[in-house]
Amino acid sequence: MKKKLLKICIVGNTNAGKSTLLNNIVGETLSIINKKINTTEDLISGIVNLDNSQLIFYDTPGLSHIKNINKNKLKRNLWDGLNQADIIVYLTDVKKYSINEVIRNLTKLNELKKEIIFVFNKNDLVDKKSILPKIKEIDNLLKIGNPFFSISAKKSLGILNLKKYLLTKAYFSNWIYENNELSNKDDIFITNEITRNNILTLIHKEIPYNVKVSNKVFKYLKNGDLKIKQEISIENIRYKKIILGKNGEKIKEIRVRSQNQINKIFKSKIHLYLNVIKSNVEKI
Repeated sequence: MKKKLLKICIVGNTNAGKSTLLNNIVGETLSIINKKINTTEDLISGIVNLDNSQLIFYDTPGLSHIKNINKNKLKRNLWDGLNQADIIVYLTDVKKYSINEVIRNLTKLNELKKEIIFVFNKNDLVDKKSILPKIKEIDNLLKIGNPFFSISAKKSLGILNLKKYLLTKAYFSNWIYENNELSNKDDIFITNEITRNNILTLIHKEIPYNVKVSNKVFKYLKNGDLKIKQEISIENIRYKKIILGKNGEKIKEIRVRSQNQINKIFKSKIHLYLNVIKSNVEKI
């Protein structure tokens, strides 16, 4: 059977649920999910192979509020994903719907001359009847001409219909990835992202955006356990006390949460070790 391909860029404002949708579609934790703005720093590809079709999804930084120190990288990743894609999935949080915001974003995206699929996310939090007037409003003003979808990425509602529609758009082409690949990112990247996510979750100041997590050891032991050593790089020595917490409780909580989450993904006993260093690689 001749192979087909489709590249899809998922875009939307911060916390619209882009990473949750990607993880749900692929069935693995590829992209971190966090309420802080712009937690997706890298252009992450999730790969779904169904029969003879390969769907490649690009998770991107939020369209709005690109204000942190990595804003140039975030913008570059956003536009890289848009330029590579055949179709754009525009995801919006139905509870935070704003027609002015939609017009502003879609007007810019229309410049790419690519099909845009509008998806309302978090429909489990509203009366579904309230979505229809929003669809009519958008269609009247912007004349999208494409189907609208209503989903809950978190509850896995409506995902199958979206996936079926995307499959109809796949075109004959060689696959980019092998049949057993789920992402353009490797296991080390995913485990680093899990630790970074827990730092973002547990530390509520400006520190997380100045933190980098890198891997130093990723080794399967003879008994099947997985040993991981990661370094948390910080820019200022004063951040160390906050990351460690009183009597080391904060770093312990980060380690335990990360270790448990990695264990669920890799289905092996994980031995995770964290070390805090200055970004110039001097031990502190």
